[in-house]
Amino acid sequence: MEDVQVRTHAQGEGGSGRGAAAEGDAAFSWAPVIIPFFFPALGGLLFGYDIGATSGATISVQSPDLSGTDWFSLSSLQLGLVASSSLYGALGGSLLAYRIADFLGRRIELVTAAALYILGALVTGFAPNFVALIIGRVLYGIGIGLAMHGAPLYIAETSPSQIRGTLISLKELFIVLGILLGYFVGSLEIDNVGGWRYMFGFSAPLAAIMAIGMWTLPSSPRWLLLRAVLGKASMEDNKKKAIQALRTLRGRSASEKVLTDDVEDTIVSIKAAYAGQEAEGNVWEVFEGASLKAFTIGGGLVLFQQITGQPSVLYYAASILQTAGFSAASDAAKVAILIGLFKLLMTGVAVFKVDDVGRRPLLIGGVGGIALSLFLLAAYYKILNGFPFVAVGALLLYVGAYQVSFGPISWLMVSEIFPLRTRGRGISLAVLTNFGSNALVTFAFSPLKEFLGPANIFFLFGVIAVLSLVFVILVVPETKGLSLEEIESKILK
Repeated sequence: MEDVQVRTHAQGEGGSGRGAAAEGDAAFSWAPVIIPFFFPALGGLLFGYDIGATSGATISVQSPDLSGTDWFSLSSLQLGLVASSSLYGALGGSLLAYRIADFLGRRIELVTAAALYILGALVTGFAPNFVALIIGRVLYGIGIGLAMHGAPLYIAETSPSQIRGTLISLKELFIVLGILLGYFVGSLEIDNVGGWRYMFGFSAPLAAIMAIGMWTLPSSPRWLLLRAVLGKASMEDNKKKAIQALRTLRGRSASEKVLTDDVEDTIVSIKAAYAGQEAEGNVWEVFEGASLKAFTIGGGLVLFQQITGQPSVLYYAASILQTAGFSAASDAAKVAILIGLFKLLMTGVAVFKVDDVGRRPLLIGGVGGIALSLFLLAAYYKILNGFPFVAVGALLLYVGAYQVSFGPISWLMVSEIFPLRTRGRGISLAVLTNFGSNALVTFAFSPLKEFLGPANIFFLFGVIAVLSLVFVILVVPETKGLSLEEIESKILK
Protein backbone atom coordinates (compact mmCIF):
# COMPACT_ATOMS: atom_id res chain seq x y z
CA MET A 1 0.00 0.00 0.00
CA GLU A 2 1.34 3.40 -0.87
CA ASP A 3 2.51 5.81 1.78
CA VAL A 4 0.30 8.86 2.13
CA GLN A 5 0.43 12.13 4.01
CA VAL A 6 -2.57 13.32 5.96
CA ARG A 7 -2.82 16.30 8.29
CA THR A 8 -5.55 16.75 10.87
CA HIS A 9 -6.13 19.23 13.66
CA ALA A 10 -6.95 16.54 16.22
CA GLN A 11 -4.14 14.93 18.14
CA GLY A 12 -4.24 12.11 20.58
CA GLU A 13 -2.70 11.69 24.00
CA GLY A 14 0.95 12.44 23.95
CA GLY A 15 0.71 14.18 20.58
CA SER A 16 2.35 17.35 21.72
CA GLY A 17 5.79 18.90 21.49
CA ARG A 18 8.39 18.21 18.84
CA GLY A 19 7.34 14.57 18.44
CA ALA A 20 3.95 15.50 17.17
CA ALA A 21 5.36 18.01 14.77
CA ALA A 22 7.93 15.63 13.45
CA GLU A 23 5.39 12.91 12.99
CA GLY A 24 2.98 15.31 11.34
CA ASP A 25 5.52 15.92 8.58
CA ALA A 26 6.35 12.23 8.12
CA ALA A 27 4.71 9.84 5.72
CA PHE A 28 2.89 6.84 7.09
CA SER A 29 1.42 3.66 5.66
CA TRP A 30 -2.22 2.76 6.24
CA ALA A 31 -1.52 -1.00 6.23
CA PRO A 32 0.10 -1.32 9.70
CA VAL A 33 -2.40 1.16 11.20
CA ILE A 34 -5.52 -0.93 10.53
CA ILE A 35 -4.86 -3.88 12.87
CA PRO A 36 -3.89 -1.81 15.98
CA PHE A 37 -7.13 0.12 15.44
CA PHE A 38 -9.39 -2.84 14.61
CA PHE A 39 -8.91 -5.07 17.66
CA PRO A 40 -9.34 -2.31 20.29
CA ALA A 41 -12.33 -1.01 18.32
CA LEU A 42 -13.91 -4.47 18.68
CA GLY A 43 -14.31 -3.54 22.35
CA GLY A 44 -16.61 -0.73 21.23
CA LEU A 45 -18.42 -3.01 18.79
CA LEU A 46 -19.15 -5.47 21.62
CA PHE A 47 -20.51 -2.62 23.74
CA GLY A 48 -22.78 -1.59 20.88
CA TYR A 49 -23.81 -5.21 20.32
CA ASP A 50 -25.02 -5.40 23.92
CA ILE A 51 -27.25 -2.37 23.33
CA GLY A 52 -28.75 -3.81 20.14
CA ALA A 53 -29.14 -7.37 21.43
CA THR A 54 -30.76 -6.22 24.68
CA SER A 55 -33.48 -4.49 22.65
CA GLY A 56 -34.73 -7.85 21.38
CA ALA A 57 -33.72 -9.94 24.39
CA THR A 58 -35.92 -7.98 26.77
CA ILE A 59 -38.91 -8.99 24.63
CA SER A 60 -37.84 -12.63 24.31
CA VAL A 61 -36.95 -13.24 27.97
CA GLN A 62 -40.37 -12.16 29.31
CA SER A 63 -42.48 -13.91 26.67
CA PRO A 64 -44.52 -16.90 27.93
CA ASP A 65 -44.09 -18.56 24.51
CA LEU A 66 -40.55 -17.50 23.59
CA SER A 67 -38.67 -17.34 26.89
CA GLY A 68 -38.15 -21.09 27.30
CA THR A 69 -38.05 -20.61 31.09
CA ASP A 70 -40.46 -20.90 34.00
CA TRP A 71 -39.36 -17.51 35.37
CA PHE A 72 -40.46 -15.40 32.40
CA SER A 73 -42.94 -13.34 34.41
CA LEU A 74 -40.63 -10.41 35.17
CA SER A 75 -41.72 -7.25 36.95
CA SER A 76 -40.91 -3.88 35.42
CA LEU A 77 -38.16 -3.56 38.05
CA GLN A 78 -36.62 -6.90 37.04
CA LEU A 79 -36.88 -6.04 33.35
CA GLY A 80 -35.12 -2.76 34.01
CA LEU A 81 -32.40 -4.70 35.84
CA VAL A 82 -31.91 -7.06 32.89
CA ALA A 83 -31.39 -4.06 30.61
CA SER A 84 -29.22 -2.01 32.97
CA SER A 85 -27.17 -4.55 34.96
CA SER A 86 -24.40 -4.60 32.34
CA LEU A 87 -24.15 -0.85 32.80
CA TYR A 88 -23.78 -1.25 36.56
CA GLY A 89 -20.93 -3.62 35.76
CA ALA A 90 -19.50 -0.97 33.44
CA LEU A 91 -19.56 1.45 36.38
CA GLY A 92 -17.37 -0.95 38.33
CA GLY A 93 -15.13 -1.45 35.32
CA SER A 94 -14.67 2.27 34.85
CA LEU A 95 -13.73 2.66 38.53
CA LEU A 96 -11.01 0.04 38.06
CA ALA A 97 -9.95 1.26 34.65
CA TYR A 98 -7.49 4.01 35.50
CA ARG A 99 -5.37 1.98 37.92
CA ILE A 100 -5.44 -1.15 35.76
CA ALA A 101 -4.47 0.76 32.61
CA ASP A 102 -1.47 2.44 34.25
CA PHE A 103 -0.31 -0.67 36.12
CA LEU A 104 -0.85 -3.41 33.53
CA GLY A 105 -0.97 -1.27 30.38
CA ARG A 106 -3.70 -0.56 27.85
CA ARG A 107 -3.06 -3.83 25.97
CA ILE A 108 -3.55 -6.10 28.99
CA GLU A 109 -6.53 -3.98 30.06
CA LEU A 110 -8.18 -4.76 26.72
CA VAL A 111 -7.25 -8.46 26.91
CA THR A 112 -8.90 -8.52 30.36
CA ALA A 113 -11.95 -6.75 28.95
CA ALA A 114 -12.24 -9.39 26.20
CA ALA A 115 -11.98 -12.20 28.77
CA LEU A 116 -14.80 -10.64 30.79
CA TYR A 117 -16.88 -10.24 27.63
CA ILE A 118 -16.48 -13.98 26.96
CA LEU A 119 -17.26 -15.00 30.54
CA GLY A 120 -20.25 -12.68 30.80
CA ALA A 121 -21.70 -13.83 27.46
CA LEU A 122 -21.39 -17.52 28.38
CA VAL A 123 -22.85 -17.11 31.88
CA THR A 124 -25.75 -15.09 30.47
CA GLY A 125 -26.37 -17.44 27.55
CA PHE A 126 -26.53 -20.52 29.80
CA ALA A 127 -28.22 -18.79 32.76
CA PRO A 128 -30.46 -21.30 34.62
CA ASN A 129 -32.27 -18.57 36.57
CA PHE A 130 -32.77 -14.83 36.88
CA VAL A 131 -29.91 -14.35 39.38
CA ALA A 132 -27.39 -16.07 37.07
CA LEU A 133 -28.64 -13.92 34.19
CA ILE A 134 -27.91 -10.75 36.16
CA ILE A 135 -24.47 -12.03 37.28
CA GLY A 136 -23.54 -12.69 33.64
CA ARG A 137 -24.76 -9.25 32.62
CA VAL A 138 -22.66 -7.58 35.35
CA LEU A 139 -19.51 -9.51 34.31
CA TYR A 140 -20.06 -8.45 30.70
CA GLY A 141 -20.53 -4.88 31.91
CA ILE A 142 -17.20 -4.82 33.74
CA GLY A 143 -15.66 -5.73 30.39
CA ILE A 144 -17.48 -2.78 28.81
CA GLY A 145 -16.08 -0.37 31.40
CA LEU A 146 -12.51 -1.55 30.83
CA ALA A 147 -12.86 -1.61 27.03
CA MET A 148 -14.36 1.86 26.75
CA HIS A 149 -11.48 3.28 28.78
CA GLY A 150 -8.65 1.27 27.25
CA ALA A 151 -9.67 1.38 23.58
CA PRO A 152 -9.45 5.16 22.97
CA LEU A 153 -6.20 5.36 24.94
CA TYR A 154 -4.58 2.47 23.05
CA ILE A 155 -5.74 3.83 19.68
CA ALA A 156 -4.55 7.36 20.56
CA GLU A 157 -1.16 6.17 21.78
CA THR A 158 -0.38 3.78 18.91
CA SER A 159 -1.71 5.57 15.82
CA PRO A 160 0.10 8.29 13.81
CA SER A 161 -0.90 11.75 14.99
CA GLN A 162 -2.01 12.68 11.45
CA ILE A 163 -5.02 10.34 11.66
CA ARG A 164 -5.41 9.95 15.42
CA GLY A 165 -8.53 12.10 15.69
CA THR A 166 -10.18 10.32 12.76
CA LEU A 167 -9.53 6.89 14.25
CA ILE A 168 -10.90 7.85 17.66
CA SER A 169 -14.05 9.15 15.97
CA LEU A 170 -14.32 5.97 13.89
CA LYS A 171 -14.52 3.96 17.11
CA GLU A 172 -18.02 5.40 17.48
CA LEU A 173 -18.78 3.88 14.07
CA PHE A 174 -17.81 0.47 15.48
CA ILE A 175 -20.22 0.97 18.38
CA VAL A 176 -22.97 1.68 15.85
CA LEU A 177 -21.99 -1.40 13.83
CA GLY A 178 -22.30 -3.39 17.05
CA ILE A 179 -25.77 -2.00 17.71
CA LEU A 180 -26.79 -2.92 14.16
CA LEU A 181 -25.36 -6.43 14.55
CA GLY A 182 -27.28 -6.82 17.82
CA TYR A 183 -30.51 -5.78 16.08
CA PHE A 184 -29.80 -8.24 13.25
CA VAL A 185 -29.12 -11.20 15.54
CA GLY A 186 -32.20 -10.24 17.53
CA SER A 187 -34.34 -10.28 14.39
CA LEU A 188 -33.08 -13.79 13.54
CA GLU A 189 -33.71 -15.19 17.02
CA ILE A 190 -36.77 -13.23 18.17
CA ASP A 191 -39.24 -15.94 17.10
CA ASN A 192 -37.20 -18.85 18.45
CA VAL A 193 -37.79 -20.34 21.89
CA GLY A 194 -34.94 -19.22 24.14
CA GLY A 195 -33.75 -16.79 21.49
CA TRP A 196 -32.52 -14.36 24.13
CA ARG A 197 -29.80 -16.89 25.07
CA TYR A 198 -28.37 -16.77 21.54
CA MET A 199 -28.69 -12.97 21.42
CA PHE A 200 -26.54 -12.59 24.52
CA GLY A 201 -24.23 -15.54 23.81
CA PHE A 202 -23.31 -14.54 20.25
CA SER A 203 -20.86 -11.97 21.59
CA ALA A 204 -18.56 -14.70 23.02
CA PRO A 205 -16.86 -15.67 19.72
CA LEU A 206 -16.45 -11.99 18.77
CA ALA A 207 -14.80 -11.34 22.13
CA ALA A 208 -12.48 -14.32 21.55
CA ILE A 209 -11.30 -12.68 18.31
CA MET A 210 -10.68 -9.46 20.23
CA ALA A 211 -8.71 -11.31 22.94
CA ILE A 212 -6.48 -13.13 20.44
CA GLY A 213 -5.93 -9.97 18.42
CA MET A 214 -5.01 -7.83 21.42
CA TRP A 215 -2.66 -10.52 22.73
CA THR A 216 -0.70 -10.40 19.45
CA LEU A 217 -0.40 -6.59 19.43
CA PRO A 218 2.49 -4.78 21.16
CA SER A 219 2.11 -2.70 24.29
CA SER A 220 1.52 1.02 23.83
CA PRO A 221 4.95 2.64 23.28
CA ARG A 222 3.85 5.69 25.22
CA TRP A 223 2.80 3.53 28.19
CA LEU A 224 6.20 1.80 28.15
CA LEU A 225 7.96 5.17 28.21
CA LEU A 226 5.60 6.57 30.85
CA ARG A 227 6.49 3.66 33.16
CA ALA A 228 10.17 4.37 32.61
CA VAL A 229 9.86 8.12 33.22
CA LEU A 230 7.95 7.48 36.45
CA GLY A 231 10.67 5.09 37.63
CA LYS A 232 8.51 1.98 37.38
CA ALA A 233 10.77 0.26 34.84
CA SER A 234 14.25 0.46 33.35
CA MET A 235 14.57 3.39 30.96
CA GLU A 236 16.95 1.61 28.58
CA ASP A 237 14.93 -1.62 28.49
CA ASN A 238 11.64 0.16 27.91
CA LYS A 239 13.15 2.43 25.24
CA LYS A 240 14.16 -0.70 23.31
CA LYS A 241 10.70 -2.21 23.81
CA ALA A 242 9.07 1.04 22.67
CA ILE A 243 11.19 1.18 19.51
CA GLN A 244 10.28 -2.45 18.73
CA ALA A 245 6.60 -1.72 19.36
CA LEU A 246 6.73 1.33 17.07
CA ARG A 247 8.43 -0.77 14.39
CA THR A 248 5.49 -3.20 14.52
CA LEU A 249 2.92 -0.39 14.57
CA ARG A 250 4.48 1.77 11.83
CA GLY A 251 5.55 -0.99 9.45
CA ARG A 252 8.89 -1.80 7.88
CA SER A 253 9.05 1.50 6.01
CA ALA A 254 9.87 3.42 9.21
CA SER A 255 13.61 4.01 9.60
CA GLU A 256 15.51 3.34 12.82
CA LYS A 257 16.34 7.04 13.16
CA VAL A 258 12.69 8.10 12.83
CA LEU A 259 11.62 5.56 15.46
CA THR A 260 14.41 6.56 17.85
CA ASP A 261 13.63 10.27 17.44
CA ASP A 262 9.94 9.56 18.05
CA VAL A 263 10.78 7.75 21.29
CA GLU A 264 13.10 10.51 22.49
CA ASP A 265 10.54 13.22 21.70
CA THR A 266 7.82 11.31 23.54
CA ILE A 267 10.07 11.07 26.60
CA VAL A 268 10.60 14.84 26.46
CA SER A 269 6.84 15.52 26.27
CA ILE A 270 6.09 13.15 29.18
CA LYS A 271 8.79 14.72 31.36
CA ALA A 272 7.46 18.19 30.51
CA ALA A 273 3.93 17.16 31.51
CA TYR A 274 5.12 15.92 34.91
CA ALA A 275 7.74 18.65 35.51
CA GLY A 276 7.67 20.08 39.02
CA GLN A 277 4.75 17.88 40.06
CA GLU A 278 4.35 14.63 41.91
CA ALA A 279 4.85 11.62 39.65
CA GLU A 280 1.68 9.97 40.90
CA GLY A 281 -1.18 12.41 40.78
CA ASN A 282 -4.66 11.81 42.16
CA VAL A 283 -8.14 11.90 40.76
CA TRP A 284 -8.94 15.17 42.56
CA GLU A 285 -6.67 17.07 40.16
CA VAL A 286 -9.49 16.84 37.62
CA PHE A 287 -11.50 19.18 39.86
CA GLU A 288 -8.89 21.93 39.93
CA GLY A 289 -8.10 24.85 37.62
CA ALA A 290 -8.08 24.18 33.89
CA SER A 291 -8.93 20.51 34.44
CA LEU A 292 -12.13 21.48 36.29
CA LYS A 293 -13.25 23.61 33.34
CA ALA A 294 -12.43 20.73 31.00
CA PHE A 295 -14.40 18.27 33.14
CA THR A 296 -17.36 20.66 33.25
CA ILE A 297 -17.40 20.66 29.44
CA GLY A 298 -16.60 17.00 28.82
CA GLY A 299 -18.49 15.58 31.80
CA GLY A 300 -21.48 17.79 31.03
CA LEU A 301 -21.62 16.53 27.45
CA VAL A 302 -21.51 12.83 28.34
CA LEU A 303 -24.07 13.40 31.13
CA PHE A 304 -26.57 15.11 28.85
CA GLN A 305 -25.76 12.50 26.21
CA GLN A 306 -27.45 9.94 28.47
CA ILE A 307 -30.13 11.81 30.42
CA THR A 308 -31.81 13.02 27.24
CA GLY A 309 -33.10 9.44 26.91
CA GLN A 310 -30.55 7.87 24.56
CA PRO A 311 -30.24 4.59 26.51
CA SER A 312 -34.02 4.21 26.67
CA VAL A 313 -34.62 4.89 22.99
CA LEU A 314 -31.97 2.33 21.98
CA TYR A 315 -32.48 -0.37 24.59
CA TYR A 316 -36.25 -0.26 24.19
CA ALA A 317 -36.40 0.48 20.45
CA ALA A 318 -38.18 -2.78 19.63
CA SER A 319 -40.68 -2.30 22.47
CA ILE A 320 -41.45 1.27 21.31
CA LEU A 321 -41.99 0.01 17.78
CA GLN A 322 -44.34 -2.74 19.02
CA THR A 323 -46.55 -0.15 20.71
CA ALA A 324 -46.40 1.93 17.52
CA GLY A 325 -48.30 -0.73 15.60
CA PHE A 326 -45.67 -3.34 14.73
CA SER A 327 -47.45 -6.01 16.74
CA ALA A 328 -45.23 -8.97 15.89
CA ALA A 329 -41.93 -9.02 17.73
CA SER A 330 -40.12 -9.90 14.49
CA ASP A 331 -41.62 -6.89 12.70
CA ALA A 332 -40.36 -4.56 15.42
CA ALA A 333 -36.91 -6.14 15.33
CA LYS A 334 -36.69 -5.76 11.53
CA VAL A 335 -37.64 -2.09 11.70
CA ALA A 336 -34.99 -1.69 14.43
CA ILE A 337 -32.42 -2.93 11.87
CA LEU A 338 -33.47 -0.16 9.49
CA ILE A 339 -33.03 2.34 12.32
CA GLY A 340 -29.58 0.87 12.97
CA LEU A 341 -28.61 1.34 9.30
CA PHE A 342 -29.76 4.95 9.44
CA LYS A 343 -27.73 5.40 12.63
CA LEU A 344 -24.68 4.05 10.82
CA LEU A 345 -25.21 6.43 7.90
CA MET A 346 -25.56 9.50 10.12
CA THR A 347 -22.51 8.53 12.17
CA GLY A 348 -20.49 8.48 8.94
CA VAL A 349 -21.75 11.98 8.12
CA ALA A 350 -20.58 13.25 11.52
CA VAL A 351 -17.16 11.58 11.35
CA PHE A 352 -16.35 13.06 7.94
CA LYS A 353 -17.85 16.53 8.51
CA VAL A 354 -16.86 17.38 12.09
CA ASP A 355 -13.54 19.00 11.09
CA ASP A 356 -15.21 21.00 8.30
CA VAL A 357 -18.40 22.19 10.00
CA GLY A 358 -17.10 22.33 13.56
CA ARG A 359 -18.20 20.85 16.88
CA ARG A 360 -20.62 23.51 18.05
CA PRO A 361 -22.82 23.75 14.92
CA LEU A 362 -23.28 19.96 14.83
CA LEU A 363 -24.00 19.86 18.56
CA ILE A 364 -26.49 22.74 18.47
CA GLY A 365 -28.34 21.42 15.40
CA GLY A 366 -28.30 17.83 16.62
CA VAL A 367 -29.46 18.53 20.17
CA GLY A 368 -32.24 20.72 18.79
CA GLY A 369 -33.35 17.76 16.66
CA ILE A 370 -33.22 15.47 19.70
CA ALA A 371 -35.55 17.79 21.62
CA LEU A 372 -38.01 17.96 18.70
CA SER A 373 -38.04 14.17 18.28
CA LEU A 374 -38.74 13.58 21.98
CA PHE A 375 -41.65 16.02 21.94
CA LEU A 376 -42.97 14.20 18.84
CA LEU A 377 -42.79 10.87 20.68
CA ALA A 378 -44.67 12.43 23.60
CA ALA A 379 -47.30 13.80 21.19
CA TYR A 380 -47.65 10.39 19.52
CA TYR A 381 -48.44 8.67 22.79
CA LYS A 382 -50.73 11.52 23.89
CA ILE A 383 -52.79 12.50 20.85
CA LEU A 384 -51.32 10.97 17.66
CA ASN A 385 -51.45 7.26 18.49
CA GLY A 386 -53.45 6.58 15.36
CA PHE A 387 -50.41 7.49 13.25
CA PRO A 388 -47.62 4.94 13.89
CA PHE A 389 -45.41 6.57 11.24
CA VAL A 390 -45.04 9.51 13.66
CA ALA A 391 -43.32 7.22 16.19
CA VAL A 392 -41.05 5.72 13.54
CA GLY A 393 -40.26 9.15 12.09
CA ALA A 394 -39.50 10.51 15.55
CA LEU A 395 -37.17 7.58 16.23
CA LEU A 396 -35.35 8.22 12.95
CA LEU A 397 -35.06 11.93 13.76
CA TYR A 398 -33.76 11.11 17.23
CA VAL A 399 -31.19 8.65 15.89
CA GLY A 400 -30.01 10.98 13.13
CA ALA A 401 -29.77 14.02 15.39
CA TYR A 402 -27.99 12.05 18.12
CA GLN A 403 -25.44 10.59 15.71
CA VAL A 404 -24.37 13.96 14.32
CA SER A 405 -24.09 15.49 17.80
CA PHE A 406 -23.89 13.74 21.16
CA GLY A 407 -22.86 10.36 19.72
CA PRO A 408 -19.39 10.97 18.29
CA ILE A 409 -18.70 14.58 19.26
CA SER A 410 -19.05 14.18 23.03
CA TRP A 411 -16.24 11.62 23.12
CA LEU A 412 -14.13 13.56 20.64
CA MET A 413 -14.45 16.64 22.88
CA VAL A 414 -13.55 14.55 25.95
CA SER A 415 -10.39 13.30 24.21
CA GLU A 416 -9.44 16.86 23.16
CA ILE A 417 -10.39 19.03 26.09
CA PHE A 418 -8.37 17.65 29.02
CA PRO A 419 -4.81 18.86 29.66
CA LEU A 420 -2.17 16.19 29.05
CA ARG A 421 -1.43 15.54 32.72
CA THR A 422 -5.06 14.78 33.66
CA ARG A 423 -6.23 13.25 30.40
CA GLY A 424 -6.20 9.65 31.64
CA ARG A 425 -8.01 10.51 34.87
CA GLY A 426 -10.37 12.85 33.05
CA ILE A 427 -11.39 10.17 30.55
CA SER A 428 -11.83 7.70 33.42
CA LEU A 429 -14.22 10.08 35.21
CA ALA A 430 -16.03 10.84 31.95
CA VAL A 431 -16.57 7.09 31.39
CA LEU A 432 -17.83 6.79 34.97
CA THR A 433 -20.23 9.72 34.45
CA ASN A 434 -21.42 8.25 31.17
CA PHE A 435 -22.15 4.76 32.43
CA GLY A 436 -23.57 5.96 35.75
CA SER A 437 -26.15 8.17 34.06
CA ASN A 438 -26.72 5.51 31.37
CA ALA A 439 -27.48 2.84 33.98
CA LEU A 440 -29.75 5.18 35.93
CA VAL A 441 -31.82 6.21 32.91
CA THR A 442 -32.05 2.64 31.54
CA PHE A 443 -33.06 1.19 34.90
CA ALA A 444 -35.55 3.96 35.65
CA PHE A 445 -37.17 4.09 32.19
CA SER A 446 -39.44 1.05 32.50
CA PRO A 447 -40.75 1.85 36.03
CA LEU A 448 -41.09 5.54 35.17
CA LYS A 449 -42.96 4.76 31.96
CA GLU A 450 -45.32 2.58 34.02
CA PHE A 451 -45.75 5.33 36.62
CA LEU A 452 -45.87 8.43 34.41
CA GLY A 453 -46.96 6.91 31.12
CA PRO A 454 -44.91 7.05 27.90
CA ALA A 455 -46.19 10.48 26.87
CA ASN A 456 -45.04 12.14 30.08
CA ILE A 457 -41.68 10.34 30.22
CA PHE A 458 -40.74 11.38 26.69
CA PHE A 459 -41.93 14.92 27.43
CA LEU A 460 -39.61 14.91 30.46
CA PHE A 461 -36.69 13.80 28.28
CA GLY A 462 -37.61 16.57 25.83
CA VAL A 463 -37.39 19.23 28.56
CA ILE A 464 -33.98 17.88 29.59
CA ALA A 465 -32.90 18.04 25.93
CA VAL A 466 -33.81 21.74 25.85
CA LEU A 467 -31.67 22.29 28.97
CA SER A 468 -28.80 20.44 27.30
CA LEU A 469 -29.14 22.71 24.27
CA VAL A 470 -28.76 25.74 26.56
CA PHE A 471 -25.68 24.09 28.11
CA VAL A 472 -24.08 23.57 24.68
CA ILE A 473 -24.77 27.14 23.59
CA LEU A 474 -23.45 28.75 26.80
CA VAL A 475 -20.63 26.42 27.92
CA VAL A 476 -19.21 24.26 25.13
CA PRO A 477 -16.42 25.96 23.10
CA GLU A 478 -15.44 25.43 19.47
CA THR A 479 -12.19 23.45 19.21
CA LYS A 480 -12.08 23.02 15.43
CA GLY A 481 -8.64 23.83 14.06
CA LEU A 482 -6.97 24.11 17.47
CA SER A 483 -4.08 21.97 18.62
CA LEU A 484 -4.18 20.41 22.08
CA GLU A 485 -1.77 23.08 23.31
CA GLU A 486 -3.96 25.86 21.88
CA ILE A 487 -7.06 24.35 23.52
CA GLU A 488 -5.27 24.38 26.87
CA SER A 489 -3.86 27.90 26.49
CA LYS A 490 -6.74 29.67 24.72
CA ILE A 491 -9.83 27.94 26.12
CA LEU A 492 -8.94 26.42 29.48
CA LYS A 493 -6.62 29.09 30.88
